[in-house]
Amino acid sequence: MAIFDRREFLRLMPAAVALPAAAQNTRRPNIVVIVTDDHGIGDVGCYGHPEARTPNLDRLAASGVRFTQWYSNAPVCSASRAAILTGKYPDRAGVKGALPSEPTWDVKGLHAGETTLPGLLRAAGYRTAAFGKWHLGSAPESRPMQQGFDEFFGWYSGWLDAFSHRYYQLGSAPGKIFHDLWRNDTEVFEEPAYMTELLGRETQAWLSRQTSGQPFLMYLAFGAPHYSMMAPKKYLDRFPVTMERDRRMHLAMVAAVDDVIGSLLDQLQRQGLENDTIVYFQADNGATREVRASSDGKPYHGGSNEPFRGYKLGLFDGGMHVPALLRVPGAVKPGTVWDRPMISMDILPTLLALADPGAKPPAGIDGQNLLPVLRGEAPDHEFLFWSHENQRSVRQGDWKLILNPPKFPGEEQVDRIWLSNLEADRSEKKNLANEQPERVRFLMEKLRDWERDVKLTPAP
Repeated sequence: MAIFDRREFLRLMPAAVALPAAAQNTRRPNIVVIVTDDHGIGDVGCYGHPEARTPNLDRLAASGVRFTQWYSNAPVCSASRAAILTGKYPDRAGVKGALPSEPTWDVKGLHAGETTLPGLLRAAGYRTAAFGKWHLGSAPESRPMQQGFDEFFGWYSGWLDAFSHRYYQLGSAPGKIFHDLWRNDTEVFEEPAYMTELLGRETQAWLSRQTSGQPFLMYLAFGAPHYSMMAPKKYLDRFPVTMERDRRMHLAMVAAVDDVIGSLLDQLQRQGLENDTIVYFQADNGATREVRASSDGKPYHGGSNEPFRGYKLGLFDGGMHVPALLRVPGAVKPGTVWDRPMISMDILPTLLALADPGAKPPAGIDGQNLLPVLRGEAPDHEFLFWSHENQRSVRQGDWKLILNPPKFPGEEQVDRIWLSNLEADRSEKKNLANEQPERVRFLMEKLRDWERDVKLTPAP
């Protein structure tokens, strides 16, 4: 395993990204990957929304690179997380959409023997631990410790009650309810505690034990600000009581997440690990518009994807154009803003290249190492693809085509084929399909080729 030679990395990086000078360091870097749930780009202060209060995410952005066109690989949680951990389109990794939540603990997700970030790093001598929401399969072969993690504290389901740590059915068929909190492969019953704070306690305790010098990977997957919509009063009190109910609760949950992230950043500094630890953050998908579980049956509208159109479960940009931040101390110029399209499956080969600059990317992945792109030595992806149920989308340059785009509450019906130029119309309001028939035909051909490649049933 090659060492993390910051001097060589600095030599290769362009002035726009690299620092002019940095302390010499030959340690292999620690890696912290943080994922939030249903967290819109309008819910993070450094992306310009005045209501959001996220001082710790903002300081993370100020100390590294903030991506303004970062895409999740899916507009829903399981599939998007599969791409982060495998470097593949989620359809190729065997995770389509959101996996079910069942107390039988036999939901198939990631394939046995799947190539994963923790598995690759563990084989290279890293200590690996996962905390929080898994939702990538509860069948034995799909669980965290069979997918490369040494330790796990969290839950298998798509969500859980933030205090009782139980999953319960929402919607038209309520009734299913079960406890879902595990330490490694053993179910644990903690005292009622706010889950975001509990994850903070667990991650900080684990981090305090990393004193041997062995490099580590920490994967911290918050359940917030996904429902259940709950936050202690101390977080709600940071926002005016006059704020709309859903928005106030949503931002309070984000504030709790931000506090935990701040505590982790502070602890890395106290333990002398700050300059040896890469920190990557992204949301799994955009904010939701799902109907909230209440008597009024109105759509939830606490999260913000502004200025993008759409929400979770849809392939307009609001569903998967998400906040993403990357800090590589001594190698990425603080305050860098990168405004070209990138996607979640790219983070696996990028982090592997930072861990071992001489290593080849694993075979069979779809993501690309972003370092040559940032250095100007390699082009962006020529095409990016997405699928969700019968929706399909492809982006080439500034052009984006959606097949069977979603209709959300309060919106007019949309055409079955929707073409946008994102440079001119980032909110995807104007359909250019009739004006650009040849471009539509070309992008449809690319979509069909991709469906065949990832063995996806063609959308109607």
